[in-house]
Amino acid sequence: MYVKNRMTANPFIVTPEATVAETLELMRSKKIRRVPVVKNGKLAGIISERQLLEVSPSPATSLSIFEINYLLSKTKIDSIMTKDVITVSPDSLLEEAALKMREHNVGGLPVVENGKVIGIITETDIFDSFVEILGFKDTNSSRIAIEIEDDRPGVLAQVAGIIAGYGVNITHLVIFRNELIVRVNTQNTHDIIKGLEGNGFRIISVTNNEF
Repeated sequence: MYVKNRMTANPFIVTPEATVAETLELMRSKKIRRVPVVKNGKLAGIISERQLLEVSPSPATSLSIFEINYLLSKTKIDSIMTKDVITVSPDSLLEEAALKMREHNVGGLPVVENGKVIGIITETDIFDSFVEILGFKDTNSSRIAIEIEDDRPGVLAQVAGIIAGYGVNITHLVIFRNELIVRVNTQNTHDIIKGLEGNGFRIISVTNNEF
């Protein structure tokens, strides 16, 4: 899966001359937590809601509401934005984007192509992709976790063959260490489990989706 398949295309942007007040209003009205900062069509930085709140007066301030609004309307994004921006390309793998976010401790990355911001990929997009890959929201399905041996050749073909023998499809498949997780398009797994166990597989867990 590629970044271009999960990113938000044509994201909301601001210029370096935008004020804190304007940018906060944009984020709150559009329900977003970060926006790329673009100057002359090129990425100049990125600003997050957290950064904006850090420079905003606290509720305990002695300033009047008029003084607060004045300060927020005069402070430019250019003075507080992150200028050394970590980016990804639309053709980057989704796991590359996830790794960059993890390594640099950021919640979102501008997607840049030929120097132009064409999208943004966030941690929420990564989480949604993870849920989709595992098929957690699939209705009338079951998740079967099977213990496997690392050096056992042909294990995937064997498991798929057993399940197919019951007229059932595997809709999602993930391997994590010594655990093979398959999601099948049925909740009637009794015979499948017996078939897998009869072929020497140990079943770790079975979970049915009913929503």
